[in-house]
Amino acid sequence: MKDSNYQLAVQLRRELHAHPELSNQESWTKAHLMDFLRRNTSRIELVDKGSWFYGAYRAGGDLPGLAFRADFDAVPVADGCGAAYASAVPGVSHACGHDGHSACLAALALEIDQRGAEKNVFFLFQHAEETGDGAAACVELFQEERVDEIFGYHNRPGVPLGTVQVLDGTIYCASEGVILSYQGIPSHASMPEKGRNPAFAIAALIGQLGTLTDPKRWRGLVLATVIQVDVGARAFGTQASRGQLLLTIRGQYEEELELLRGELKRLAGEGAAAWGLDLEISFCDVFPGTVSHKSSNDKIRRACRELGIPLRELTEPFRSSEDFGHYTKRIPGAFFEIGSGEACSELHTTAMDFPDAIIPTAVDVFSRLIEEQ
Repeated sequence: MKDSNYQLAVQLRRELHAHPELSNQESWTKAHLMDFLRRNTSRIELVDKGSWFYGAYRAGGDLPGLAFRADFDAVPVADGCGAAYASAVPGVSHACGHDGHSACLAALALEIDQRGAEKNVFFLFQHAEETGDGAAACVELFQEERVDEIFGYHNRPGVPLGTVQVLDGTIYCASEGVILSYQGIPSHASMPEKGRNPAFAIAALIGQLGTLTDPKRWRGLVLATVIQVDVGARAFGTQASRGQLLLTIRGQYEEELELLRGELKRLAGEGAAAWGLDLEISFCDVFPGTVSHKSSNDKIRRACRELGIPLRELTEPFRSSEDFGHYTKRIPGAFFEIGSGEACSELHTTAMDFPDAIIPTAVDVFSRLIEEQ
């Protein structure tokens, strides 16, 4: 990677860090990235898709198409990194490193613009990864362009700086938020028998979660995590009549997550019926499992060997979710990790700051993937 491109990428990354925007609100971020590419490239065509955009380097219509994705949304976490470029937005920061992902992809665009490529290369800048709906919209790229393969990465604190990690198959679990809304009948607190209180059905369901997710029942990791319990109101003379239970369910294998969802709905329905309650169930923040294809991972392995970059083979997936899985459901591709060092704070914490030192690692690996015949 050229040092001049690295310096531009660092400056861009820090500008993005100072101006974080939450999912589906990234208007400044998107405009700033597009302006950066307009000012610093001459052969990259920018295609504005509203909430997101992509850049295209067109080497020829019949040549293979390769895509690289970066996300650019922030999270609702206060910035305590202490840097001069710390977030100027109270309660919002790039505590997941998406500022760095976007800066790396922009730097790759600069490199390809300057030296060319023998493939059509697409630089996909994606919104709303944190809520799981960004990639679902961006798959439109595959309808507009010939894309044969797609790659992306995430920085990983606690892993030696610049070390690449890969895993064939599921690397990030599938997950979704579940909202169970119960409606009963209010009564005076002195006559609970005259009402229908959802607290008992909610408590019973929570008590069943351990059995439901018992590892002995499942082939892979399966979890159901209580996020919030909201029952009744602060009125000591009135028995609760409404309540909500919020869960996050996740699974290593999507088919097992589907089974878990079905079991959960059945148990919730039986509990509501037993206590005479109405029940509505809705879902949000739906993430597919992120699956890396072995053929694509093998290209990453070769790139690391040729570049002398340390490589680790993971033995199990990350429990967290990543909406990149929407892409590899449709075309071959891989998602990998780059270590951001032992000193880097954990993701989604106030001290998190993407290490600029791993920008060349990402750009060099991506460049070698483009060069591979």
